[in-house]
Amino acid sequence: MDELIVNYEKILDRYIESKNEQDLDGLQNLSFEAIENDISPEEIVSLHKDLTLEKELTAEEMKLSMDVLLEMIIGFGFSYRDYKSLVKKMEAHDKEMDIAASLQSMMLKTKIPKLNSIEIGAISVPAQRVNGDYYNLIDHHDGTMSFAVADVIGKGIPAALAMSMIKFGMDSYGHSQLPSDGLKRLNRVVEKNVNQNMFVTMFYGLYEEISSKFYYSSAGHEPGYIYREKTDSFEEMGARGIVLGVNPTTRYDQEEHDINVGDMILVFTDGLSEIRRLSGEFVRTDDLLELIRTYKHLHPQDIVQVVYEELIKIQDPKKRDDLTILLIKRVN
Repeated sequence: MDELIVNYEKILDRYIESKNEQDLDGLQNLSFEAIENDISPEEIVSLHKDLTLEKELTAEEMKLSMDVLLEMIIGFGFSYRDYKSLVKKMEAHDKEMDIAASLQSMMLKTKIPKLNSIEIGAISVPAQRVNGDYYNLIDHHDGTMSFAVADVIGKGIPAALAMSMIKFGMDSYGHSQLPSDGLKRLNRVVEKNVNQNMFVTMFYGLYEEISSKFYYSSAGHEPGYIYREKTDSFEEMGARGIVLGVNPTTRYDQEEHDINVGDMILVFTDGLSEIRRLSGEFVRTDDLLELIRTYKHLHPQDIVQVVYEELIKIQDPKKRDDLTILLIKRVN
């Protein structure tokens, strides 16, 4: 308020002296500053009255001073209307985003399968209200479970719609798919239906309970890891592939691994691997794996929750991204 008074008085004195309308040009910006600082038109009028009485203006000068007040109030009125219009637009946008987030949550909701030999933990937290990450788990009721973790290279509602379409494509198969075949089919879906500037990374896995084998393929996704209980160490999964949606004829490599009791399969999005500390440094992948090793005795759902909470403590809140972690542990 003190700064506004000083600036208003300068304009008032300058205009009374010069009688030049160009000296009124700064009043509209000043009125907008008043709105930002919750200063009402009534306070502006009171300020003007106090200044003119203090200066003991002549009748002619008082008349000129009214030009300043009028311009300030007009500018205040325009700024206020613009401001209110912007507020209304923001409120409408917020409602649309709330609806989009609610629909996405409903459409992407997945049920955690209950198999005899494994326990599952999953967490997916959007940086904003709609999520560009996605995970899905499908119990095929034949002793196999398909699962996927994906990340849309894009943000907002378009990314959310793309994820919903991918989930529908994955769910619609109705039977277990080898990961290489699953990615091949989804790649065609993305290439035909998703904006050319939007690509999707995906890790696609299949767990076979009878043989305790795990098959997987990757479409440009962050590398997954297998924790081996026997050696108390992590193995990086090496299969690589191009992101979905680039080439409709792309084929994807597939690898398989035996999963022993105590072993864990870890898959995540780059929201985990690219977390920055307040200092600006990235959190090292080795530190993340060590954190998971520390809590390996817990249920996988407790592990991913603890890891997320620990990371939030050290993360720069201005550098947040969508974050998804999926952890599968063989227990029998």
